[in-house]
Amino acid sequence: MEHPDRSDAELLAAHVAGDRHAFGELYSRHHRRLRRLARLTTGCPEDAEDALQDAMLSAHRGAGSFRHNAAVGSWLHRIVVNACLDRLRRNRIHRTEPLGDHALVGDRTAEVETALEVRAALRRLPAGQRAAVVAVDIEGYSVADAAGMLGVAPGTVKSRCARGRARLAVLLGRCHTVAATAVRPTATRLTLGPEGAIAGRVDDCA
Repeated sequence: MEHPDRSDAELLAAHVAGDRHAFGELYSRHHRRLRRLARLTTGCPEDAEDALQDAMLSAHRGAGSFRHNAAVGSWLHRIVVNACLDRLRRNRIHRTEPLGDHALVGDRTAEVETALEVRAALRRLPAGQRAAVVAVDIEGYSVADAAGMLGVAPGTVKSRCARGRARLAVLLGRCHTVAATAVRPTATRLTLGPEGAIAGRVDDCA
């Protein structure tokens, strides 16, 4: 039985207290965003599913360690990112094939092409840069929040984002810089449409 009136923190506490259904309800609230995050970070549907499974197992077992100094959603996000990075470090493989994302369908040909280009470019970034760009420029987290999720200093997140954006500009072959509004308000932003499709809005360089 679902309890929509209970907050994420209350569901997590209920899980720790022995409620067998609370964690499943919590996961159902966040699974679409977490799955999208895993796919963007790993660049591979199979690796994403494996990393997501590893992450949720870790969260299920380690729920008692949650200290309420962050939102439960951010805590889950951090666990998924860490699981993805662990898998990438183990694989050490740069994948270049397009993702088989069923969300990229319809008559929006230009948007689909842009989404595939951006996804392919993201997969070619080093894991640390990719995670920073996904967290800040796609998921919309602040530099401070992203630093907490990734376990690095805010300056490291800024540096990785800057290098990642510069690399993306080269890979995409366009005269623009991929940036978040908080860093460079006039530059390109990466956004996710319904079902996780990436759309890029390009502001041409002067």
